[in-house]
Amino acid sequence: MAPSLEARYMAAVKAAGEGGVLSGLAAAHLFALSKGAAPPPEVIAPTERRIVGVRASRRRLDRRDMTIWRGIPVTSLPRTLVDMASVLSLDELARAFHEANVRYRTTPTLVAEALQRAPRAKGRARLIAVIRGDADVILSRLERRFLRLLRAYSLPRPRTNRPAGSHYVDCRWPDHRLTVELDSYRYHNSRYAWEQDRRREREAYARGDHFRRFTWGDVTERPEAVISELMPLLS
Repeated sequence: MAPSLEARYMAAVKAAGEGGVLSGLAAAHLFALSKGAAPPPEVIAPTERRIVGVRASRRRLDRRDMTIWRGIPVTSLPRTLVDMASVLSLDELARAFHEANVRYRTTPTLVAEALQRAPRAKGRARLIAVIRGDADVILSRLERRFLRLLRAYSLPRPRTNRPAGSHYVDCRWPDHRLTVELDSYRYHNSRYAWEQDRRREREAYARGDHFRRFTWGDVTERPEAVISELMPLLS
């Protein structure tokens, strides 16, 4: 992130006065939870102030909902997700939630607790759907390609990115006792992600599921091999 942008965000927080924190989409951008151009600064502060070029809200936050990142006072990751729920689409919110989990180990429990501390938060139902895994959300290009491949061979569509055991899994067919993990380099290139992958695999076997793992190369370059593995399991 450009230093000038961080300086702009810090200036907005200081202008908000004591107890002010960066919030909303600006906070999400600071945490790298959102893509695209940097949004203008948003701040939350205990006292109301009008600041040119800054969207300011008067609110007193619980200390658990505030932190410091890159030297800038900002809403915590769980609270940032709560605030994003009212302005992002379901898919965008799910991707941000997934990024927070992969990058910072932000758990569904932490987000649910932050939501409880914000009873007037908008987008509440949308965020609950993401936390519980009730929304059938697609997070990556690889998942879209995989679902397209299944459709081409008239195979049943799985439940995607929903909890199974103590983890979210990429694809699961409960009736067929099958779990599939799709390994994109972006989400599986850290030691933490690698360890989580192994735990998801062990949990799948423990609940009696068949388990398969496919990469981008498998789905795009060897689709017939993928289908030949799945066909007997989904017939």
